Amino acid sequence: MDRDIKTVEGSHMNILEAEFMNVRQSTIRSVEGGNIELQQVGAVSIDGGKIDITQGASVFVKGENINLNQSMSMMTAATKVDLNFSCAPLTVAEDASFNKSASGAVFANNISSSSSTSILTIAKNIEGNVTTLLDWRSALALSAIAGGVLALIKILDKRL
Repeated sequence: MDRDIKTVEGSHMNILEAEFMNVRQSTIRSVEGGNIELQQVGAVSIDGGKIDITQGASVFVKGENINLNQSMSMMTAATKVDLNFSCAPLTVAEDASFNKSASGAVFANNISSSSSTSILTIAKNIEGNVTTLLDWRSALALSAIAGGVLALIKILDKRL
């Protein structure tokens, strides 16, 4: 049985597709595959089944199981997300686990956290300690205030 396996090191690529891949110290525009392991990689888009990123940075990551270790992902969407000493400004997941990580907005059914912080957390179940700046009530109030201020500015702008 011929398996599609790619190993890349120190390269700059536009698109990388393979069922199994191990990429180190590279930059890639788009990564797509089944089992993806990235170490010290910068990527714009990553789409795969099982994704492990160590000391990497990405704009958008989508997959079944995502593991970020000392990494950053601007937008993360998965069934299961594990963040370890990482930053993810937007995370959408079925199950999310945070270990000493930071996030902007987290939307998940189940969250397990250990000494992590977020600005907005919306979840069905939360285990552990997560320091959250806004819960759903304060986010709704802040949105209403911002909408009112913008409406007032628009009304005053028409009069002047």
